[in-house]
Amino acid sequence: MSESPAVNGATAPKVGFVSLGCPKALTDSELILTQLSAEGYQTSKTFAGADLVIVNTCGFIDDAVRESLDTIGEALAENGKVIVTGCLGARESEGGGNLVRQMHPSVLAVTGPHATHEVMAAVHEHLPKPHDPFVDLVPAQGIKLTPRHYAYLKISEGCNHRCTFCIIPSMRGDLVSRPIGDVLVEARKLLEAGVKELLVVSQDTSAYGVDIQYRTGFWDGKPVKTRMFDLVRSLGELARTYGAWVRLHYVYPYPHVDDIIPLMQEGLCLPYLDVPLQHSHPDVLKRMKRPASGEKNLERIARWRELCPDIVVRSTFIAGFPGETEQEFEHLLEFVKEARIDRAGCFAYSPVQGAAANALAHPVPDVLREERRARFMEVAEAVSVKKLQKRVGSTMQVLVDSAPGLGKKGAVGRSYADAPEIDGQVRLLPPEKISKTLKVGEFTKARIVAAQGHDLLAVPV
Repeated sequence: MSESPAVNGATAPKVGFVSLGCPKALTDSELILTQLSAEGYQTSKTFAGADLVIVNTCGFIDDAVRESLDTIGEALAENGKVIVTGCLGARESEGGGNLVRQMHPSVLAVTGPHATHEVMAAVHEHLPKPHDPFVDLVPAQGIKLTPRHYAYLKISEGCNHRCTFCIIPSMRGDLVSRPIGDVLVEARKLLEAGVKELLVVSQDTSAYGVDIQYRTGFWDGKPVKTRMFDLVRSLGELARTYGAWVRLHYVYPYPHVDDIIPLMQEGLCLPYLDVPLQHSHPDVLKRMKRPASGEKNLERIARWRELCPDIVVRSTFIAGFPGETEQEFEHLLEFVKEARIDRAGCFAYSPVQGAAANALAHPVPDVLREERRARFMEVAEAVSVKKLQKRVGSTMQVLVDSAPGLGKKGAVGRSYADAPEIDGQVRLLPPEKISKTLKVGEFTKARIVAAQGHDLLAVPV
């Protein structure tokens, strides 16, 4: 939680805010906080110091559900007035009622995700907005929960897939693409405010525009189609004028993604793709109802590397999916090695209430799921470390994330190969030149001198 400056004197009502879950939820939180600030509300650092509390929840896996319910309980205990929004707000209990209402009946209101208007209506009902709000105190880019130098840019909401392990479509609905002009206007405001890295997020970035048949929109008075290629090219051209990065997340490996790779070669977006593959074996992917087969994924990744040798591929996988045999799991391990996945994460399969996968035959025992997850990570980390070792001796551009002591004693940053909070870091040693300073939110060139686990050690040059 963060605390904003007083907007309407000492009488301005205060709202506590907690944002849980993924970057898509974070952008929902930013919209709500922007509206709160525009209307003159303050935010509080503590539950006890707030007039009411908003909890933006996650409801995807069991651990996230527990964290969300625990946070709601904590807010109720310390404050008593709580509004719940986000994915968990859309979840039903086993008995058919609202899960949040069942577990915490005293909450003031419950909404699903992407519900700024409903949340604000609940705030107005229980904490009337102050008079004469100073809208001009809200920055053009809105209120952000990320550091000043990077920001998530959500391009669509919802998903058209019906993966058997996932309930997101039941909570967030089918794909709804934002107008491309609106996305680019937001991007420009962020860049004008000093953002140096735009992280494009959605449930399915590759499907951008499918729901509106790639309708032609307008940007700066010029027609531009609502589709992934045109969006990435336009974002890249815009970011280039500000010396900023564009990073793509949640990219399904459809054939048309191949068209994006030349844009990476041109420097219009980072040679980095976050691709949620989940598995490699065709039979497991079929049970998951994933949109592509493992063989095609392997061919596609090889093609990307032919077109752009520097490309970094990050992905997430599930171990112990219902019916997964040892042979199928070994297939996954071989895939990770052959595909040379640069950055990989793995979850042991977790049954989610309402997911179709719960009804599949031959569930994998909990102990075996965890064992396979550990085996997967051992293989994936070996692949990643081997690739990181090859960077020793090279010079890379690094975006500085933190620099204590004005950077004179070193800093921590990220290269194009590292997305914030999910990948590794570049640990910068004190600059060789006494006159050189390392500043948060600025780029620096650095010579890689060692690889340490998932991180790199470098000397600014």
